[in-house]
Amino acid sequence: MDNKRKNVLIACDSSHTLLEFRGKLIEELVKDNNVSVFTPKISRQQVRDKLESLNVSIYENDLNGSNVSIFSDLKYIMQLYRLIEKTKPDVFFPYTFKPVIYGTMVAKYCKIKCITPMLTGLGYNFTEDGGRNRLVTAVTKLLLKLSLRGNQGIKIIFQNKDDYHKLLHTGIINQKQQAFVVNGSGVDLSHYDYSEPDTLNISFLMISRLINAKGIREYYEAAKTVRSKYPEIKFKLIGSFDNNIDSIAVELFSKILFDDTLEYIGRVDDVRPYIKNASIVVLPSYYGEGVPRCLLEGMAMGRAVITCDSVGCRETIYNYSSGRNGFLVPVKNVTALVAKMEYYINNTKDIILYGINGRDFAKKKFDVNLVNAEMLKIMKVG
Repeated sequence: MDNKRKNVLIACDSSHTLLEFRGKLIEELVKDNNVSVFTPKISRQQVRDKLESLNVSIYENDLNGSNVSIFSDLKYIMQLYRLIEKTKPDVFFPYTFKPVIYGTMVAKYCKIKCITPMLTGLGYNFTEDGGRNRLVTAVTKLLLKLSLRGNQGIKIIFQNKDDYHKLLHTGIINQKQQAFVVNGSGVDLSHYDYSEPDTLNISFLMISRLINAKGIREYYEAAKTVRSKYPEIKFKLIGSFDNNIDSIAVELFSKILFDDTLEYIGRVDDVRPYIKNASIVVLPSYYGEGVPRCLLEGMAMGRAVITCDSVGCRETIYNYSSGRNGFLVPVKNVTALVAKMEYYINNTKDIILYGINGRDFAKKKFDVNLVNAEMLKIMKVG
């Protein structure tokens, strides 16, 4: 092993993910390496303070990961090129689509020896609908193929096997390329403590951005149906209503805000108090997830879950002879979602039992320390 400190450059499309999803990994990386981040503007001072306390060098940009802007993207490419020339990284770690596509292309051009792009889910571009804008989808797939091909130094990281096989099937990558599958972003089990769920006052919680493919409408409709029969049951929703190509309709958002079906909480910095006060965590997503972080957080805190039998989501549910931790329901199937919600309402002991099983499953498969150990091996910096 080379004991020399390496220069590691991380590129992302949202500053809040640096600590929420990569915080523990960054803590491991800075022990033996010089770490820099290339991120959209950091709006939360606590994020900046934490990165600075770790001696991470911060470089900011104006990238918008959710919208299409040729001018903005070209500006991003030039900024990244200049930054790579300045910092001369030994390892380049981009994650999410735009940093992966543009970053990997620039890193190859700059002859960085170790490039480790991580695809944290394939999003809209590989769903059956093909996304709302077929031209954007086609261009994205072409650019992804161009960015990932060739170069022995590229090690592609996936968060589930479905995404790997999807890119193989579509010809974007081939079997000769180096590819690795890790168990999502992991979850810090010391941060998300177990607590026994309340089974006397049952409540369901969904944590998600307010976009269609996350299943917001399905959750709302299921809650409306359940509450017509069990008016005492509570349904809560955490998440921001952002400018996004797939944001829910204003009409639905208005219903969420003003009728009494859901308690809308908005965006929060710490989900733990809300998970602690919830009985079951729900995510009826068909977005094209890596492994949904909110489900891992719920499992870590001992919450039974309901999610969709879709890419990434299905990774979080197990059903063995020794027990299970939750349910998978078909995509966009409100009736099935309602049935599983009613199961928990009528079988409250399983709320506790499935939650205990979920915590155990998280320890065995999704512990952030296990995931990060794999990441360090792939980067060859541990």
